[in-house]
Amino acid sequence: MPDPKTNSTANARLEPHIRALKAQGVNVTPDASSHHLHNGIDTPLPPPDLHGNYTNQRPLPTEGIRDLRAFIIGSGIAGLSAAFFLIRDGHMPAGNIVFLEEQSIEGGSLDGAGNPEEGYIVRGGREMEMTYQNFWDVFSEIPALEMPEPFSVLDEYRIVNDADKNWSKARLLENQGQIKDFSRMGLTRLQQLEVVKLLLARKEELDDVTVEEWFSDGFLESNFYTFWRTMFAFQNWHSVLEMKLYMHRFLHLMDGLNDMTSLVFPKYNQYDSFVRPLMNWLKEQGVRIEYDTVVSDLEMHTENGRRTVTGIQCHTGSGDKTIRVGKNDLVFATTGSMTEDTAYGDDDTAPVLEDRDEPGSGSGWQLWKNLAAQSDVFGRPDKFCGNIPQSTWESVTLTCKPSPLMDKLKELSVNDPYSGFTATGGIVTLTDSAWLMSFTCNRQPHFPDQPDDVIVLWVYALLIDKPGDYVKKPMPECTGKEVVTELCYHLGLMDQLDEVLKATRARIALMPYITAQFMPRAKGDRPAVVPEGCTNLALMGQFVETHNDVVFTLESSVRTARIGVYSLLDIPKQVPDIYPGQYDIRRLLRATRTLNNDEPFPGEGLLRWILGGTYFQHILPLGPDEEEIEVAKPGVLEQQLQAIRGLIENNHTVEDARGWLQDVVEKIRGRF
Repeated sequence: MPDPKTNSTANARLEPHIRALKAQGVNVTPDASSHHLHNGIDTPLPPPDLHGNYTNQRPLPTEGIRDLRAFIIGSGIAGLSAAFFLIRDGHMPAGNIVFLEEQSIEGGSLDGAGNPEEGYIVRGGREMEMTYQNFWDVFSEIPALEMPEPFSVLDEYRIVNDADKNWSKARLLENQGQIKDFSRMGLTRLQQLEVVKLLLARKEELDDVTVEEWFSDGFLESNFYTFWRTMFAFQNWHSVLEMKLYMHRFLHLMDGLNDMTSLVFPKYNQYDSFVRPLMNWLKEQGVRIEYDTVVSDLEMHTENGRRTVTGIQCHTGSGDKTIRVGKNDLVFATTGSMTEDTAYGDDDTAPVLEDRDEPGSGSGWQLWKNLAAQSDVFGRPDKFCGNIPQSTWESVTLTCKPSPLMDKLKELSVNDPYSGFTATGGIVTLTDSAWLMSFTCNRQPHFPDQPDDVIVLWVYALLIDKPGDYVKKPMPECTGKEVVTELCYHLGLMDQLDEVLKATRARIALMPYITAQFMPRAKGDRPAVVPEGCTNLALMGQFVETHNDVVFTLESSVRTARIGVYSLLDIPKQVPDIYPGQYDIRRLLRATRTLNNDEPFPGEGLLRWILGGTYFQHILPLGPDEEEIEVAKPGVLEQQLQAIRGLIENNHTVEDARGWLQDVVEKIRGRF
């Protein structure tokens, strides 16, 4: 840990600039969607969504940092990242940081455990991509899991993914294991306009609006929505505002939505890939962690609208206690939880949720509820945890020895699953499954200690309250063997079911709040990272407000932690807004063509006519099997002009409109 005093000479020489920076003030969370981009004397800081080395400067230490303590409630990826930023950018001594973790292991929802005999289990997985600016910033400095120093987790990740492109050859299945055509989005022109309308809508217009209230029935039956809902776990009754944010956040990945070429995956499960190396680094720095500590409430002193945490109420193995918090100490709390109160099952046992409408005794929801009871600035947790049937789905982890199921898996995978390379390339969805079941096989081994002859599959379903197609029960009432039976039915393996069951171990996780973060919401339902008036408290995780980022990603958790650290320590450094792909004309044109079933979109012919053969020709999207040299050909323009002419002639009787169109057509033809 560098001593701020050692740089006093250099600081003295920069003192005029340091004073000017403090006087200017820095907006820690700039919002690119609320500014007109320009260069001028009124824009001394980098653009809000600038990514890259220029935004990664080391800030100066906060005055008195060595005397401050930080208490971090929850050791999920948000909490772990908060500790990282406190150390790296806040210059806080690691020994001043204490984790209060309710479980006996760190990681929160990023779990991964088990063995080949009893079966492995991961409650969920993380689909990732390259523009996670905050997440990759952390892991560019964390030592690699298996490579020697000085290599980082990011270095290791890049070696795996750069050498092994992710893609899917069987994204959709039907008719008991037959690959369904998934090359097109299947949207009509009117349904495409529904998407455009959502992109153009202001966020303020979408409070408490659901997906099914915004989109037509036909849209909800399209390939596009099947890709979307199964990849991101959206339900029809979820927030259309969150769907809009997803569209903006990942617009640059639209043309990889159907075949999963937009994704990158770790070598192992999420716990071993990310939690273990980051926690190891933090412990080596001197961070302390108190396990089996359930935090129930925060005591606060309130005066003149300012709220300062003075105590942390918690329950430990040795009883209840209150940790005293100094007025200059910091508290970071993860509120809400996607995986709290998980019910488990196995081969012969179905999971059983406790019969209650209220969240259980874990710290995530109870802490948030108790905070919300103190003030409206802490949001409305009941909007997210108050409807368990609409926020629940179930996952099943299968530990598989060789069997006909593995033979079928090889048929559906881009590489032999035993090769160590990409297997299914993401989830494979059974489109005619009553449960809307999907399964995936990531790179194997999925666990470092996994035997060579074992494959780990992950299965989940969205419509779990419906009877299965073969097992005539809702999914939560099924044992692991019954879930495997339903899967085998949809893969055409019923003649070999006994052999599959004998070689497969199933472990079930039924999660009552797994999509709670997607529930319809309005302004004020989620608190700010630093709620109004709070002097030493920051909230983190999936249930706090950010300008433009989405929920249900590793990136959003890390972003909230970084905002909290920078805000409470008054660090003059911006947390960059989301990747600006939505403003990139290349991405917009490519996404437009993708949504139009990879056919020329209205106006594309005119763009080709203008830009074909120029320096900017490369921004135009290529069609299927189209060569670069074909971009400048006039065929698309001619076709679209004829279509426009036919549309006007069939729908307008005014003669001068026809004449105007004829003049335009003739003038354009004269250019060729």
